Amino acid sequence: MGKGAVVIDNGSCFTRAGFAGEDKPKSMLKTTSMPPTCPAVMRDTPGHLTTTTCCGMGNTRVPKTHPLRHGIITDWEAMENLWSHLFFCGLRLSPEERPLLMTDSPSCPTTNREKMAEVCFEALGVPALHVANTGLLSLCSCGRVTGLAVEAGAGVSHVTAICAGQIWREATYRLDVAGFSLSKHMHNLLLRSTNDPLLLNTLQKTTVTQLKRQCCYVSMDYERDLQDKAHQFPLGFKTPDGHWITLDKERFCCPEPLFQPKLLDHNSPGLHLLAFQSLWKVPDECQGDIIGNTVLSGGSSMFPCFPERMCSELDALLHGKGYRTKILAAPKRSMAVWAGGSMAASLKSFRHMWMRKGEYQECGAAYVHKKFN
Repeated sequence: MGKGAVVIDNGSCFTRAGFAGEDKPKSMLKTTSMPPTCPAVMRDTPGHLTTTTCCGMGNTRVPKTHPLRHGIITDWEAMENLWSHLFFCGLRLSPEERPLLMTDSPSCPTTNREKMAEVCFEALGVPALHVANTGLLSLCSCGRVTGLAVEAGAGVSHVTAICAGQIWREATYRLDVAGFSLSKHMHNLLLRSTNDPLLLNTLQKTTVTQLKRQCCYVSMDYERDLQDKAHQFPLGFKTPDGHWITLDKERFCCPEPLFQPKLLDHNSPGLHLLAFQSLWKVPDECQGDIIGNTVLSGGSSMFPCFPERMCSELDALLHGKGYRTKILAAPKRSMAVWAGGSMAASLKSFRHMWMRKGEYQECGAAYVHKKFN
């Protein structure tokens, strides 16, 4: 186990792979179905990949589907192909050469980790495996093992309370409002705006996503900003084909469902309320440390004023309870989970955390529940 581990973070939008101890991943692919990988030709192919071209196979194409939905793998064959591409094309090595740290979502069913172990050991042939909760890795990226992980990604959002590295399952909450649904919401908002409907109906999804990322922000007082045009700041956006779109209230209406899921007809509390509920599920003696280390991660946490709104909402909920909210929002938090995995797997103390292939062969896939938190 002398060689550095490979770290793969399975996101709903992108899957990232790289080496433990490095600052950023070496390879990143959209999490979509890909053609099967042919290892025999991989070492002579470029490291850059697209989601439609199979290395060494010309223009072979497969229909684009999403094998990971709301953080849960639904198509294992497609994910195996994706992981193979990341190994052979992106990292240019065989899975048999390095131990592998793989991420999974806080709300994954227990069978998910068993199947992941089966695929990694039997199909990929890795020598050792660790499966890590994305919430814990988000904390690790900020050098914490106690805290509240608030993850807002592309396909799903989560709140996870963690104390001394131990995940409190009963204090884990999932919200199915995230980047994909916000992009769809943005398009619907634009269709109700004064912009040219013919232009809006032909907008590509990638353009809407770009518009969302570049123009939107979180309101600190949503109802006031909605009613008072003086607090709405129009902005122009130029589409790739040269047309202009004007946005005003759409800029802050788009991310608001993260705090008010009812705007998308979701019967769930917002992320701030889920964080508050999570806090009260942990022992009293942990609560101060947990709320004082609230870590944000995921691409949908990158909206301007998202950290400030989260802090303001939690402070209001905790008023008079003697706790002080502290939000940790790293500039590169969209990749916090991968970075946390890179940090964790590079530690000498992590050596006893691996599940070896021999242990898998002796104890079976169910051993993951004993080996991993």
